[in-house]
Amino acid sequence: MKPYSITRRLIWIVLLIELISALCVTVVAVVYERHLHFRAFDVSLRGRADSILGAVQDAEDTADNVMMDGSEANMPREDVYEVREAGGRVVGKSPNWGGSEGAGLDRFVEARMRGRDAQTPEREAFSSMEIGDRNYRVIRITGVRIVDPGDKGGGIRRDVVVYYGSPVGRVWNAVFRSAGIYAASSVLVLALTGVLMFWLLNRGLAPLRELASSAEAVSATSWSFDPPESARMTRELAPLVTAMESVLGGLEKSFEEQKRFVGDAAHELKTSAAVVKSSLQLLGMRRRSAEEYQIGLERCLTDCERMEAVVAQMLTLARAEETRVPETASLSTDISLCLREVVLELKTMADSQDIQISIQSHQPFFINMEPDHFKLLCTNLLMNALQHSPPNSVVRVDLRRVAMLAELTIADDGEGIAADDLPRIFDRFYRSDRSRSRKTGGTGLGLAICKAIVDRSGGSIAIESRVMAGTRVVVCLPIAGSASFRS
Repeated sequence: MKPYSITRRLIWIVLLIELISALCVTVVAVVYERHLHFRAFDVSLRGRADSILGAVQDAEDTADNVMMDGSEANMPREDVYEVREAGGRVVGKSPNWGGSEGAGLDRFVEARMRGRDAQTPEREAFSSMEIGDRNYRVIRITGVRIVDPGDKGGGIRRDVVVYYGSPVGRVWNAVFRSAGIYAASSVLVLALTGVLMFWLLNRGLAPLRELASSAEAVSATSWSFDPPESARMTRELAPLVTAMESVLGGLEKSFEEQKRFVGDAAHELKTSAAVVKSSLQLLGMRRRSAEEYQIGLERCLTDCERMEAVVAQMLTLARAEETRVPETASLSTDISLCLREVVLELKTMADSQDIQISIQSHQPFFINMEPDHFKLLCTNLLMNALQHSPPNSVVRVDLRRVAMLAELTIADDGEGIAADDLPRIFDRFYRSDRSRSRKTGGTGLGLAICKAIVDRSGGSIAIESRVMAGTRVVVCLPIAGSASFRS
């Protein structure tokens, strides 16, 4: 897909909208100006036609006809007119109206006025016609002239019809001149708007460009992200700044944890490999008895088994932290049954150390988790409790329902954990506290695996402990059908 500029796209969209608006305004202006100018033009035609009608007077002849008195000669030269009596006799016409094949102006006009303007008063009507190569607007008015008004009976009535036309070119020129002012103003406003928008958008998007520049500086080796204050103070960009800081902070933490995990794993495996190597070198330094070789090989086997255990738990942790395959929402596991199975499996270990496991679980609980994952969670927690509990003590296991959560509590009266170590108790390979020392044979991954399993299921795990007073682990897991699972 071809890249594009938001600024240019916004400018073009706004300019297009303004252009359409300008065209609409120009069309409306043309219609409005046409109405005004033609209305004034019709008033002018009516006045000139009335002047022509006023120029009709008694001819003072024996036939009692009417005639033009000559004042019509002052009319504009391009205008045309024709005056007729009711009987059809032409009383007068303009010099520039020669007619077409002897036809009078009235024949052109009447043919266009027939059937029009039913609501127009009979005294006047308008029409359009073409004379030569020019368009004319023609008005027809009727009037009455009295010949010899002083005679008996009030004189003789003569009905007169006046046809008066004037070219409309000048009117249209005036209309387009007025509309042109609107169009020119719109084009000017359009140009100014484009320049102003370009400047305003560039200035308005400056915080976004500064934010992008700050984000470009972030890399896998440099996580320093210092967003500009302008972006943080911009209401639309503030959520993006917060989200970027959160995401980058999480990524930095994840990278650091991954780096530390790789380093710790390498150190762990390197130590075990060095022990195996030194044992083999020691065996090869001189000839030894079969019994010495047997002891040396058993020591190497023990270290190999330890390396195998570390690798197995690393794989388990990786699978538990896998985010692409969430716990199956349709899976339902009875954790009460799983818990009893784990306690039964560890009973031999507990009996060998004179430790009693007390379990309180009075009803079945179903959660959306693989049975093996829950068993691994319980096994790690119980083994930690057994390893650090003194003989003749009790490890208490309680499983109960709290609202829509299954709450698993494992408490012991063992060595406890120092307050300084609690914040890092779930870190991988962390052994600075006695609960994860080498003498227990642990790899330092057990609690990290527990945390990954619980997080994957959308639950929570917390540890409370005091030195020489015991440790209490509380795990809360959503009951099946009540949780939104993380992916």
